[in-house]
Amino acid sequence: MNSSLEKFNRLVEALCELPTIGKKSATRLAYFMIMNDTFVGMKISHAIEDAIGSLKKCRLCGGMSEDELCHICCDETRDNSLLCIVENAKDILLLEENGLFEGRYFVLESLEEFTLSHLEDIIKEGVEEVLFALTPSISNDAVIMYIEDKLSHYNLNFSKIAQGVPTGVSLENIDLLSLTRALEDRVRV
Repeated sequence: MNSSLEKFNRLVEALCELPTIGKKSATRLAYFMIMNDTFVGMKISHAIEDAIGSLKKCRLCGGMSEDELCHICCDETRDNSLLCIVENAKDILLLEENGLFEGRYFVLESLEEFTLSHLEDIIKEGVEEVLFALTPSISNDAVIMYIEDKLSHYNLNFSKIAQGVPTGVSLENIDLLSLTRALEDRVRV
């Protein structure tokens, strides 16, 4: 590394730590922020600092919030009978973007951090259906079965997001698990 560009190189290395950002992209971003538009660089810097200082986990669902409770948990118009279990807070953002789900959420980041009693407290508030919006995999199927078993003494309906063949993808490009699930869960037309 050129020692006269130590600070630039540290910026490139820091950007490389972000998901999906390789050295070329990091160098391009760093160069743009330093040489082409320093205002954008400062704006990003302040936005990151502000977000890190302000955002935390919602006490109830585990989603992102600037307050103790997120805007979804505070929204009295949400359907309390529907609870969607997701893997991380980012999944809530994706589901909320389309506006198709009107229930509440529960972030299940890992089974090690999973507290059944916290989930049960939410269930007792009138939940009738638990929807699992987890990435389709054998291990997540096991997680779903574990949670269903632990909550079996409640009168709940369990469902999970549909999976199978994505629109516009050739069958030759579909993994075996997705193809199997698509055949098993086929619908009559």
